[in-house]
Amino acid sequence: MYIISRQKQEKNHSMEQGSTSVPPHVLVFPFPVQSHVNVMLNLAEIFSISGFQITFLIPDHIQTGPRFDQISLRFARYPAFYFQAISDGLPLDHPRTGDRVKELFDSINVTTKPQFRNVLKSRALSSNSRAPLTCIIADGIMSFTIDIAQNFGIPTVLFRPFSATCFWTLFCVPKLIQAGELPLKEDSDMDRLVENIPGMERVLRVRDLPSFCRVEDAADPQLQHVVSETHRATGAHSLILNTLEDLEEPALARIRANFPKLYVIGPLHGYFRPLWSPNSLNEQHRSCIEWLDDQPLKSVVFVSFGNMTVLKSQQLVEFWYGLVNSGKPFLWVVPANLTAGCRIPTELIEGSGKSGKVVDWAPQEEVLSHPATGGFLTHGGWNSTLESIYEGVPMICWPFYADQQVNSRLVEEVWRVGVDMKDICDRKTVEKAVRELMEVRREEFLKSSKDIARLARKSISEGGSSYANLDCLIKDIKHMNYANST
Repeated sequence: MYIISRQKQEKNHSMEQGSTSVPPHVLVFPFPVQSHVNVMLNLAEIFSISGFQITFLIPDHIQTGPRFDQISLRFARYPAFYFQAISDGLPLDHPRTGDRVKELFDSINVTTKPQFRNVLKSRALSSNSRAPLTCIIADGIMSFTIDIAQNFGIPTVLFRPFSATCFWTLFCVPKLIQAGELPLKEDSDMDRLVENIPGMERVLRVRDLPSFCRVEDAADPQLQHVVSETHRATGAHSLILNTLEDLEEPALARIRANFPKLYVIGPLHGYFRPLWSPNSLNEQHRSCIEWLDDQPLKSVVFVSFGNMTVLKSQQLVEFWYGLVNSGKPFLWVVPANLTAGCRIPTELIEGSGKSGKVVDWAPQEEVLSHPATGGFLTHGGWNSTLESIYEGVPMICWPFYADQQVNSRLVEEVWRVGVDMKDICDRKTVEKAVRELMEVRREEFLKSSKDIARLARKSISEGGSSYANLDCLIKDIKHMNYANST
């Protein structure tokens, strides 16, 4: 695997410009929510293993949170890795989920943007032991970093943790508006195929468009913001996507026509899979692993809707009854944010009797790789989708937000590794989907999932496309550093 190979190489490796060259210093700046921080920590760790100096702008609500000690311990092994706190301007206890994400966008513009400018202006990140910044790798939803960094002569590379297909879909929104496919009308046919996304003409329906597109006014501020951010990425030095060529080739081919400097390097979490480097910011509960150890091979449905999904009380109850009525054992992650304001049945709080186990968090990558896990009921977030693909676990998708609507369609219609139950939440539908995944079409889904998992693992192995792209990215940053120092 790449990480192991890189560790061996770095012991005796010197840069092409000479062994006395100062290593690159990269500033990594994630969007301040847990899933985005997690995946960019993986990228930052790869750079650390490659000998880079890293400054990671950690959101202050995470740095002051109860799980930061775990993150700090993970990166203590890298003496050139440094955390720098930055505020998103919201109270520490703000949920940063669901409909309230809009508040986060607004607060970043007011608070985080000037903070970022001041960090660069003060030169506080450089010292006798730390070189000037070579480049900035920022979350693609924060394109303001491009202009600010340009004022200081620092190149910006944007990282998008979305699927390539979602990125391309958002890029095509102006064309959809021009063609009259957006905004939606009150009587819009949600099952109509979308015609003006090149490469996706026979794949995406109206209901599969990103959640931001479900508006009746093309001037909707949130839609305009995400589309503007997507197009603004063309002004960056380059673009990084956490996916693989074999998974999203149609979208990637179109993206390259607009972003010739594109690094497709995923699945990022897979580089660490042999080392079992946990990346969750939540407490790792071992009781669920012990419970899984007692279950038959590929018999358990793992249920997790991520850290930004918020269920209504009735939705939670319908999922619960559907799971129980399916008769399949299940492991359900029910964090506090998922049930905000919900009236939870006593049976759910106590665990679900003989058929299931309910926890407030679980080590997701480890659960998905467990021999007892046979299916994954998920919100279809990109990190979760890639993790499930990598482990060859079929999925049931119930998307909630952002790119999840696109991802769930790919899972069912393109990759054929699961069921998309988008826009429906009743106990009979849940029960039917679980039975279809774990019983009726079990062998079909397992075969498709195994085939795609093989492609994912090959891509990050020596000779694979993502492996090669990651190597190019590292070399290009070293060349940036050399250019800056001459």
